[in-house]
Amino acid sequence: MLVLVAPGQGAQTPGFLTPWLELPGLADRLGAWSEVVELDLIAYGTTAGADEIRDTAVAQPLLVAAALAAAEALGASPDVLAGHSVGEFAAAALAGVLTPEQALGLVRERARAMARAAAVTETGMTAVLGGVEADVLAAIEKHGLTPANINGAGQIVAGGTLEQLAAFKEDAPARARLIPLKVAGAFHTHHMAPAVESLRAAAEAVEPADPKVTLLSNADGQAVASGAEFLRKLVKQVSSPVRWDSCMETMAALGVTDMIELLPGGTLTGLAKRGLRGVRTVALKTPDDLDAARELIP
Repeated sequence: MLVLVAPGQGAQTPGFLTPWLELPGLADRLGAWSEVVELDLIAYGTTAGADEIRDTAVAQPLLVAAALAAAEALGASPDVLAGHSVGEFAAAALAGVLTPEQALGLVRERARAMARAAAVTETGMTAVLGGVEADVLAAIEKHGLTPANINGAGQIVAGGTLEQLAAFKEDAPARARLIPLKVAGAFHTHHMAPAVESLRAAAEAVEPADPKVTLLSNADGQAVASGAEFLRKLVKQVSSPVRWDSCMETMAALGVTDMIELLPGGTLTGLAKRGLRGVRTVALKTPDDLDAARELIP
């Protein structure tokens, strides 16, 4: 059983799209999608620097477009689909809930709204690796932070103000390693509440279809049969924690045996190696990875 997964913000690196532009038709597709998101996706994915693609308004459309382009090049028909944070929009498009253009149009609005929300207060996110989960969650709560991503495999991401994160660093949970993330704000926390309303307004103009394959939600890791319900969860997810741990638990319960992570891959397959032991994984980073990925397609 094959699951196709799409990574979230932070997975992008300078120039990651460059080798993919050699594939027939891919540059044309990205050019068309650039008009939808009102950004030069090819330039941002090839020549832009790390700070430029760290910008929320750029990173989110770039990641979704890259995942969709890689999925088209791969040509897989998965049994299960899931995306991490903004990656859910790519998963929704691949499941038929949204068209690629609808997904990218909504991501454009989501990214802009989240960038505006992030500018209100100086906020950020810190990954917590290791430690006892109960102790980590207690420490996050103690400092007024939010467990924005509960990723499983011993990884939780805390979000909040820079002052809160600094205090958290000085009072870190036992046996845990803290890594500040290169993101522009505290995503999936109450700091993003204004962005929820903006995305909800944009989503009202979209008529979603029901998913054609099993599609998992970050809200609780469960499969969602209704396209309308999945879209409602996508909107709410902007200010709610990502439960990737629950997504992986559902994958295990469904009997997933193989995982392909779409471009720019590596983060979610890394979690799967620890949280889904025995599942074969391939992360798409360059077109050279396509052959190995296709070997996992039933």
